Amino acid sequence: MALPLPSGLSPPEVAFLCEMELVTVIPRQRLEGLQLLGGSTPPLNPPYRTSLPLWLALLLKRQRRANILPPPWLSPLSLDAILQLETSSPQFSDPPPLPYASSTSIPASPPFLPSATADVASDALPYHWLEIGETLLEGASDDISEPDTVRRLMRDLREVRLAKMRAGIDVLEGGREIKMNGVGAMEVAEGRAFIGQVVDGLRKIGAGKETSRREREAEEREAMVGRAGDEDEDDMDI
Repeated sequence: MALPLPSGLSPPEVAFLCEMELVTVIPRQRLEGLQLLGGSTPPLNPPYRTSLPLWLALLLKRQRRANILPPPWLSPLSLDAILQLETSSPQFSDPPPLPYASSTSIPASPPFLPSATADVASDALPYHWLEIGETLLEGASDDISEPDTVRRLMRDLREVRLAKMRAGIDVLEGGREIKMNGVGAMEVAEGRAFIGQVVDGLRKIGAGKETSRREREAEEREAMVGRAGDEDEDDMDI
């Protein structure tokens, strides 16, 4: 018998989907375009930049056919500025702004927007920031400026943002809502089980309180009916 699957995407599944994100590569040799299920890739002509899926860019990197140009937000200066913003506010930093969409086009939103190419915003973390950063640090660290500093800043960012998610549990216990704008895909996948358990626990506590309130009201009504019956018997005796 098959076991029930957990709701939502697991962290490995999120990391797999992240490999479809586009990144900018600088080819080192000519290569014709490839016909993929999602469409054809542009031909590679050194030294012109080209946007390719992350999985294909890593493959070409391992074959020494291309170098990967890291996104602007994956730099020590940008990550340090975002870290200072995260530590100075109880809210998550704002995600990248959405592009202008005309009335005739279908509006796109994360994660269906380019967020790791060389021309994206440098002052905001995209939806797949954690997975993209860790993947590039593992497979293309020599293309990243000061990789050790970037790795440390990303670790600090992850800890700060995780602490904010944990602090939001106190807000949920107070019956209020928590603002989750700017939370990344991996952060959602890692926190879903924990936050779901807390919400289920709060729901059970609320249901127990409601049951107790109804039982107390029923006992009070029965007591009032009993007192009214006693008063009627006393009137009849008089």
